[in-house]
Amino acid sequence: MTSTESDRREYLDGGLRPLACRTCGARVLVKKLSPEQTSIQWTGSTETCPEISERAAGGQHPALVDTCPNLRSSIERAIGEGELPVSEASR
Repeated sequence: MTSTESDRREYLDGGLRPLACRTCGARVLVKKLSPEQTSIQWTGSTETCPEISERAAGGQHPALVDTCPNLRSSIERAIGEGELPVSEASR
């Protein structure tokens, strides 16, 4: 792997941690880069999230749903409990 490929992989995947929504159990990978910026990658279908499924059923494309408030709450709780660190570079 070239250094450019390695850098790209680290930028995209580095620091991602698994997290399950405490409401519906939907599984994601999360990286908290700053208090304002959070990266979320779904590890499965967004259909496992009732909030996103409801919006998709109403015609909104799942990729355009900002986030689920329950997932956001799960992320904030994980930060508060020390399970999900905020990137050192942003502090």
